[in-house]
Amino acid sequence: MYPNQSARTNPDRPCIVMAGSGAIVTYGELDARANRLAHLLRSTGLGHGDHYSICMENHVRYVECCSAGERSGLYYTCINSYLTAEEVAYIVQNSRSKVLITSMAKLEVAVAAAALCPDLRLGLVVDGGSGCAPFTDLDTATADFPSTPLPDERAGMSMLYSSGTTGRPKGILRPMPDIHPAEQTPLFAFLNGLWRYREGMVYLSPAPLYHSAPQAAVGLTLRNGGTAVIMERFDPEQYLALVERHRVTHSQLVPTMFSRMLKLPRDVRERYDLSSLEFAVHAAAPCPVQVKEQMIDWWGPIIHEYYGATEGLGFTACDSHEWLAHRGSVGRVMLGELHILDDALNECPTGTPGTVWFKTATPFEYFDDPDKTREARSPDGTMSTVGDVGYVDEHGYLYLTDRATFMIISGGVNIYPQECENLLITHPKVADAAVFGVPNADLGEEVKAVVQVMPGVAPNAVLTEELMAFCAAHLARQKCPRSIDYEAELPRLPTGKLYKRLLRDRYWGDHKTRIV
Repeated sequence: MYPNQSARTNPDRPCIVMAGSGAIVTYGELDARANRLAHLLRSTGLGHGDHYSICMENHVRYVECCSAGERSGLYYTCINSYLTAEEVAYIVQNSRSKVLITSMAKLEVAVAAAALCPDLRLGLVVDGGSGCAPFTDLDTATADFPSTPLPDERAGMSMLYSSGTTGRPKGILRPMPDIHPAEQTPLFAFLNGLWRYREGMVYLSPAPLYHSAPQAAVGLTLRNGGTAVIMERFDPEQYLALVERHRVTHSQLVPTMFSRMLKLPRDVRERYDLSSLEFAVHAAAPCPVQVKEQMIDWWGPIIHEYYGATEGLGFTACDSHEWLAHRGSVGRVMLGELHILDDALNECPTGTPGTVWFKTATPFEYFDDPDKTREARSPDGTMSTVGDVGYVDEHGYLYLTDRATFMIISGGVNIYPQECENLLITHPKVADAAVFGVPNADLGEEVKAVVQVMPGVAPNAVLTEELMAFCAAHLARQKCPRSIDYEAELPRLPTGKLYKRLLRDRYWGDHKTRIV
């Protein structure tokens, strides 16, 4: 997100367009605002490798808040804007962020979170004043700083968070390259070529900007002098209308978005001219075969798929033609070295499922968590995994079949159920709880809780409402169960480990895999 060249050569060109409001930010405006914010962050005492956080909805000022870090040698953490104050506070504190940037829409949560963060030095609001310490209006705070670059500009980068099986999010820390921000890292140079980004492109971003994929895509769009159209939230017909209105050339989606567009009436789907589309990428969740077939029939062979992790362990990809020849695959290895291993870390034969490991393409560690870093690596430290299960066919194409960690992917959002389980167990009427993903035709998976109640407690609709409200009071909406079932006793091994797979498999019926 360092569009310095375009800011000099095409300062009046739109770099950001908000889909709903139509608000526009030019390259010149973005560069000036990001420079002022970079100077402010430096004046607050943030030095090379320090951290700040951003928590807001898809907002017209979002990109400049990231861009300031990318030109001042800082790590910036984009926080899920649906999290509760407690959840936000944990990430701010854990990341050692000294500054928190938010919007008026999220100010109430941010103020409550800041009260739990004793190390926070400054809060900034991008779209209004605030009398709520430590928050102040961003424009007021930056007004006296220059719009020119820092004299010692250095590349910065994001440090995003990925939850784990223990339920606590983990910061994914990559080494910060000691380069000027105008230079491009090898990883992003690779993605730029793979996704065929080019000068003058128009990218449509339908996903939350706190995710790693939209972060990368929008950043590369700006480095190519393109225009990024940002949807405040996804709507299937609005998406199609935006492609036609802005002559969109590139986009990245999740399978749930495909599904929702396919469910539009045929006359609505055929109403819009989509001929400008050159390259549509999807990832973040497995795409049902039938959905992808229908999308290729509709949009043509412009749909590309990739599989990777925020950790950057490895990367597979395939285009439409490859996928049609290997239906259900997530592609062949493009980065890293893929290994399918059994529980003893022996190589599995071709076609036999095992845990997906990579000889890591890009180095990473979990911030301030050496134990979790070791858990994600092989004993010799040469390979890493996020716990997915899959197999490779005779042509080297990877197929995913399960997630060893019971991670739920609902509408492209990663949900780790241990956090909800840990919360439910604290309720006085709950003796035991299991949370896992079950099939959902629209979202792929939805969150299901199975509860064992305390003696004398009636498992009924009243209790269900009580437990639902309890979860909603402490967890982000996506993490809360959509339904709760009851069992007299949950299956636990003699060691005390919950045998969750036995429960989960009842809900998956005749599905050939445990991934939708």
